Amino acid sequence: MMNALVYEGPRTMNIRQVPIPEPGPNEVLIRVEHAGICGSELGGYLGHNSLRKPPLIMGHEFTGVIERTGSNTLRFRQGDRVTVNPLVTCGSCFYCRNGLSQLCAERALLGAHLPGAFAEYVAVPERNAYLLPEHVTFEQGAFAEPFACAVHVCRLLELKPIDRLLIYGAGPIGLFALQAAQAFGIRDVVVIDRNDHRLEIAEALGGKAAKGLDSADVGFDAAIDAVGAQSTRTGCVEAVRSNGRVVFTGLHEADSNLPVNLMIRSEISVKGAFAYSQDDFETALQWLSEGRVRMMEWTETAPLSQGASCFDKLIEDPGKVAKILLSLRTEAEERS
Repeated sequence: MMNALVYEGPRTMNIRQVPIPEPGPNEVLIRVEHAGICGSELGGYLGHNSLRKPPLIMGHEFTGVIERTGSNTLRFRQGDRVTVNPLVTCGSCFYCRNGLSQLCAERALLGAHLPGAFAEYVAVPERNAYLLPEHVTFEQGAFAEPFACAVHVCRLLELKPIDRLLIYGAGPIGLFALQAAQAFGIRDVVVIDRNDHRLEIAEALGGKAAKGLDSADVGFDAAIDAVGAQSTRTGCVEAVRSNGRVVFTGLHEADSNLPVNLMIRSEISVKGAFAYSQDDFETALQWLSEGRVRMMEWTETAPLSQGASCFDKLIEDPGKVAKILLSLRTEAEERS
């Protein structure tokens, strides 16, 4: 048996003893080291996310160590340090074969459709696991998944170094998008948020922080909505120049009214961005290993047993904290 943080209903999470998963022939069993709390999981915790139905072990941003391998696996051995692409896909459909695995009709997310990493052990397909470079810590490696989302957004925007970029939202995805854009060569980035602490982080990362735009500050080449509200989606469309590009990635509201006539007359391109492709994940891990991601200064680590209180903190008053990682190592040390 193992300890797991189980979501049992709105604002209800408890440590439970559950069976250790048995890896299938093509799977590896990972002893989890660190697992990050995602914004989508906060919605699930509040009961606002239809993908997350109790009882459920959430957690999809994580690192760990190979504990055991399935009979058909070849790439890993016990003790290997890994991070994981938690989006499990069929691998054979049109989308999977053409670099669009995130659109696979059979996709399943660890921590939503499958048991996740807020537990001592998790079983995953071997092809979804990636070796962590020795100089990348377990904490840093847990950023690979959310950073992959940001890489995907920036790739869809087809960013050029001379572009002016606007980002609505200085939560984790917005902050990762700022850093991904910088990796694409962008130097002129305005980040809008209502939270002073998050704006301070954006400025520390090289963005220009703002609580809103004045009427003269428009004409951006590209814009990212990392919030998902009516106002932020509309704000992105209205802030870009004619022939500008907008990517929506925030999922806060299911539906929004948009200024479609403006989009038509100005030939503004609008795309949705969901998760990431395998290439995006691998790019994110490469850029992490090159030191292009800076987030540890605004990251807290807590034992799994404090998971519910960490969810409450992120919802109610995170302060100058962009990310919380739950440590399974700390949990094991507490029991010993």
